[in-house]
Amino acid sequence: MAQQNLQAAGGARALYKTRLRRLAAFPFLALAGITALCLYQPSLPLNRPATAAINGADTAWMLTAAALVLIMTPGLAFFYGGMVSKRNVLSTMLQSFICMVVITLLWVIAGFSLSFGSSLGGIIGNPGTFFMMRGIFDGNPFPLAPTIPLALFVIFQLKFAIVTPALITGAFAERIRFSSYLLFIVLFSLFIYAPLAHATWHPEGILYKLGVLDFAGGTVVHMSAGWAALAGALYLRRRTEPAHDPARITYVLLGTGLLWFGWFGFNAGSAFGANEAATVALATTTTASAAAAFGWILFDALRGRRMSVMGTCIGAVVGLVAITPAAGFVTIPHSILIGLISSVVSNIMVILRSRTGIDDTLDVFPCHGMGGITGMFLTGVFASKAVNPAIAGNGLFFGETKLFLVQTGALIGVSAFAFGGTWLLLRLVNAIAPLRVSEEEERVGLDLSQHGERL
Repeated sequence: MAQQNLQAAGGARALYKTRLRRLAAFPFLALAGITALCLYQPSLPLNRPATAAINGADTAWMLTAAALVLIMTPGLAFFYGGMVSKRNVLSTMLQSFICMVVITLLWVIAGFSLSFGSSLGGIIGNPGTFFMMRGIFDGNPFPLAPTIPLALFVIFQLKFAIVTPALITGAFAERIRFSSYLLFIVLFSLFIYAPLAHATWHPEGILYKLGVLDFAGGTVVHMSAGWAALAGALYLRRRTEPAHDPARITYVLLGTGLLWFGWFGFNAGSAFGANEAATVALATTTTASAAAAFGWILFDALRGRRMSVMGTCIGAVVGLVAITPAAGFVTIPHSILIGLISSVVSNIMVILRSRTGIDDTLDVFPCHGMGGITGMFLTGVFASKAVNPAIAGNGLFFGETKLFLVQTGALIGVSAFAFGGTWLLLRLVNAIAPLRVSEEEERVGLDLSQHGERL
């Protein structure tokens, strides 16, 4: 019997080593494939203006905004890290931080080209357009950001690509193998994030041409991350010990402050200039988050619960998520309504989720997913040409139905794409390298089992 156990253990180790070799080979195969695409699909010119006047004030603001958006990822690390058990704090925080490393390199190689390169059918960009950042320092500005250098637009958009996969990690926290997670975020960025960014924010993108409004990432960032989080929670199944006490609520407070601070760059920066739209976005971001934080703890109080630190922080972040797609399109009173409505919707979803067998560790889908969905839906209700004359029409509140129907249709389509696509990617990654840690590794904690470190 002992000999059989040894043989079985040896076979398992051999299988694991084989999968690790496959995982190690993947980046090189991906790079070779991208290079081949560039050779066989020469760069196609974007429909950019022949001349452009770079504005110093706009450039200064966007440099600041890019830095603000980057601080959101460390903020998210503290926000999530404070919520998990003490034996998983470092691992959870590293899952956010590592996105700044991996996604930056991926963005340089192909991510930006896939998101904002010459359009291939309105669905994806040509990966050869800006391969290895070719031409970004001497190219004309991007059409939707004509007063800032192209290179600045590239770096600003990079920060969005970084934070999106990091948002997903809260759903499968405390049970995912780190090496498999690295492969997952690469595939998610290439096959989920990049197509959504191109379709929504490129002038030739299919959703952009339909008139879908997403000022700063309701579909591209929060809905995609929310649905991916739900897929991840379902695929990896429940933790061995689902219940735990938060490790550091002070970390959650710190993370919330950094997120709120960075979100001004996230939303106001999406105006791509020091202009009136940036001012509107900054104001609505502030009021929506405050309203959602107050709405969350008030709803808790009406249910007979205490007004908690965690509730205040979660509510504030839900408000930030919900206002993101609408930030530059709605009035301040309507932003307050968006914050209040989203906080109640997400709070109810947290309650409903807790009554199911779905182990979304940090309630990413009820908060980020439903926050993004609510925000996209209410953008179709409250968007106003009086606030932003650039949009094609008003929302349902003003008696027009076209925008509302377009937003609703996009909401359904993006949800199906993000959830279904992520489910397929999880299956692919698991076939290459196991996603789930062993029960023993989960019991001792990912800090020690995955990284050999303790808090």
